[in-house]
Amino acid sequence: MGLAERVYSVLLVSNSDKFNTALNEMLPPSQYQPVRTAASISEAKRCTAERSYDFVFINHPLPDDNGTRFAIDCCRGQGTVVLLFVKSELFPEIYDKVVDHGVFTLSKPTSRLALAQAFSWMASARERLRRMEKKTQSFEDRMEEIRIVNRAKCLLISERKLGEPEAHHYIEKCAMDNCISKKEAAQRIIALYSGEDR
Repeated sequence: MGLAERVYSVLLVSNSDKFNTALNEMLPPSQYQPVRTAASISEAKRCTAERSYDFVFINHPLPDDNGTRFAIDCCRGQGTVVLLFVKSELFPEIYDKVVDHGVFTLSKPTSRLALAQAFSWMASARERLRRMEKKTQSFEDRMEEIRIVNRAKCLLISERKLGEPEAHHYIEKCAMDNCISKKEAAQRIIALYSGEDR
């Protein structure tokens, strides 16, 4: 799936109607949905507590906070890409505070071209994070399978007096004979011998 076919969820944190209207015009529903707007940092925090967002746009400052801490916190959340809009005179100072945390920063006023480029960079960053999430999940799944298979092997060694290679072969054979994964075969063995222990 190409970037143009992806759909990204958006949280727009801004209390400027003019800014919100201009940004929303650049967020077609075919690529960006849902798009939720929060007028303050406290409201934005409630939004992020309810669900995660692919993109968070923050129009600095906000009535209850300047938004930099919230931007940094959002980047700590897995998979969220943040773009912080700041006045040009504040750009160097804010940029220095947030750059190490992965927050994108754009000075305002800005152009439609600069926004379009920023959106492209954000999409690229989000897809990189998505690939990392998949690798992490795959690694975690593999580690879980190893733990379950090892537990089943231990039960086979203690209950059926098999050696470690025989226990491993037994699990593989059960998986092949029943057309299931080694993890499922191990889970069945664990359920069988855990039931006998009760």
